[in-house]
Amino acid sequence: MIRRLFLIAALVLGSLPALAQLSTPQIATLRANILADLALASKCVPSGDGPFDIAVAYNLPKAAPTYTVWRTVVPAASVGDAMNSSEVAGLTTANTNRLMVMQAYSGGSFNASRTDTRSGFDSVFSGAGGVLTRANLLIVWKRLATRAEALFATGTGTDAVPGLLVFEGILPVSDVQRACTQ
Repeated sequence: MIRRLFLIAALVLGSLPALAQLSTPQIATLRANILADLALASKCVPSGDGPFDIAVAYNLPKAAPTYTVWRTVVPAASVGDAMNSSEVAGLTTANTNRLMVMQAYSGGSFNASRTDTRSGFDSVFSGAGGVLTRANLLIVWKRLATRAEALFATGTGTDAVPGLLVFEGILPVSDVQRACTQ
């Protein structure tokens, strides 16, 4: 039952026009990856439940080995929650002002895949008075990629050196169907 609900959700989300479709070279890469997986290759048919099952598998977090990426949307509230209040209280006036400017121009979220975003926070919370906040932010900046996201991401994808997303979000069933009909 839960599986069917997830399939329906994937179908509905896969039909939204706001979702970007994969390019032709990405479709070819997806097809090769599907066919290389013995559990999914037989489901790579143009219709039926096969493409839905494949989309579900590719929209789950990548299994062993996992693939860690920098988050591209980190809500400002999550960043605030990661800050240690004692360390915030110890900020200089200049660093407090820098933090307020970063928040004011963030649009409500931060893109942790940008090196300058991460280094900006590291410099605000530099030194011994920011150790806890820097460690907390490092956790908040990262997440595990889905199997589809990991397929197209660049970089090593380890926790120590997260990858960068090229494709982000839900892999639509329509892209799986395209890959299975080529």
